[in-house]
Amino acid sequence: MAQIFRPSTNTLAILSLMVGASAPFALMIGVSQFTRSGYVTKVGIPYEQPVPFSHEHHSNELGIDCRYCHVSVEKSSNAGYPPTHTCMSCHSQIWTNSPLLEPVRESYEKNVPLKWTRINRVPDFVYFPHNVHIKRGISCNNCHGPIQAMQMVYKGNSFQMRWCLECHRNPENYVNEPEFVWNLYRKIQSGADLTPEEDSLRVGKQYKRGPAELAKGRELVKQYNVKTKQLSDCWICHR
Repeated sequence: MAQIFRPSTNTLAILSLMVGASAPFALMIGVSQFTRSGYVTKVGIPYEQPVPFSHEHHSNELGIDCRYCHVSVEKSSNAGYPPTHTCMSCHSQIWTNSPLLEPVRESYEKNVPLKWTRINRVPDFVYFPHNVHIKRGISCNNCHGPIQAMQMVYKGNSFQMRWCLECHRNPENYVNEPEFVWNLYRKIQSGADLTPEEDSLRVGKQYKRGPAELAKGRELVKQYNVKTKQLSDCWICHR
């Protein structure tokens, strides 16, 4: 009796089984890469706001301290948005007739807050206190990228879990004195010389610390009582 299948059919059958077995893994990898892509995370994409507010102009050129607008960043778990009267403390005197600032004037006159588009957000089940991180010397640029150089604000990092864990597993690479957070911006504004770490943060990059800086970081980790071993407890962040 003549053979129905050729010998090459065995090879095709084996390949089919291999493809079928690897397909779920390929699908998981593909989905994982897609969820981390810029298309999903929106990293580096400016958002439209009711007013084209420039951090580069206000923070870098005019030297306005971050805390003048984000008044709760050192005291609260949320940095918050500036109320309209904060904007008008300056713009009742300058650029009073600018068409770009019409939404600000209308908000002030009607006593209705501006509806800013929120860019950086963690899920509701994630506990992230701004004030705790600021008190450990974590610069705004560590999380938000070169915020003081942004004409239109965009997301500087994806804020995915593995990104957070990188900092919490190796805090000696990131912690600093609390004054470092604000001195960075003052030095940028005054044109003073920046340290390599400050210069890296200025352009939104992470500076790789040397032995002496790492030793200082480890001392601060002990001083701040940062418990890296507790990261196995999910409730630390998920409350």
